[in-house]
Amino acid sequence: MDLHLNDHVILVVGGTGLIGSAVSESARAEGATVVTAARGDDAEIRLDGTDDGSVTAAIAAVLAEHGRIDALVVTAAPPAHTLDPARASDPEQVAQAVDDKAMAFLRLANAVIPSMREAGSGRIVGVSGQNALITGNITGAVRNAALIIAAQSLADELAGTGVAVNVVNPGLVSASARLEVAQGKPGESTPQQVADLIVMLLSPRLAVSSESIASGHRVRGVVAL
Repeated sequence: MDLHLNDHVILVVGGTGLIGSAVSESARAEGATVVTAARGDDAEIRLDGTDDGSVTAAIAAVLAEHGRIDALVVTAAPPAHTLDPARASDPEQVAQAVDDKAMAFLRLANAVIPSMREAGSGRIVGVSGQNALITGNITGAVRNAALIIAAQSLADELAGTGVAVNVVNPGLVSASARLEVAQGKPGESTPQQVADLIVMLLSPRLAVSSESIASGHRVRGVVAL
């Protein structure tokens, strides 16, 4: 199916990471012009999602070069294994994790929305995670839940503008993802499987917004209404 992404300008924040790299490659294969952004030097644009000035400068640079941003993908966040499990309920770690992930997503989304509104179209996809649905790690759950809530609230604000906002929620992401899904656990996905779902949501052919979509299998045994 042609996703109609040819010549679309797509900004992938966290574009040098495991999922971001796969998204960038897949979007380019669909004919999109992809701009990668990250904190490190290996991205096309240096961007720190926790810094308002960095976000403003990066978005302005993309708009100056390409004239528009048709889609934004935010995959940037410190990996879950870098969070200190001994501090899972430490308010300082929780607050920092929320800023690093959920508030960074919100800063970036707010920065691209004005140009998307003016164009009458746009797609924003954030990557959260399925531990938002389960207890056991307050830091991980809260930072992901906050991103989902922020995204769905933005989607409601933008209803009828042509700008869609969605979230993809992977479980464990591994190059050797297993098919088995244990009770109380989410299903696993490969980076490419997550990327394929994200790129599909970037298509102007889809009228999907305000969705929080599991990649792999939604936590087995949990009912989400």
